[in-house]
Amino acid sequence: MTPVKVREILDKYGDNDGIEKQDIFKYVEMFKDKKYCMIIYLENPEKITAFQINKKGFEVMSAWITVKDITSTKI
Repeated sequence: MTPVKVREILDKYGDNDGIEKQDIFKYVEMFKDKKYCMIIYLENPEKITAFQINKKGFEVMSAWITVKDITSTKI
C-alpha cells in the first residue's frame, strides 16, 4: 500500500465504513505501509445488540470466530 492508494480506497469506500472525511488523513498514515487491503461486501447485514461472549478455547485467534450457534458462546 502507498499513501496514494490508501487515499483512493478511503475516498471510495470510507463513507460506507463510517470514516469521516476529516479523519481520512489519520487513516492514511495508519495504513500507508500495510502490505494489502481486504474489502468485504456483506449482503443484507443486520444490526444486533452487543453482547459478551466466552472466548475460552479460542486463544489469541478470537477476534473472528465461527460457531454453529452463537447462543452457546454468550455469557
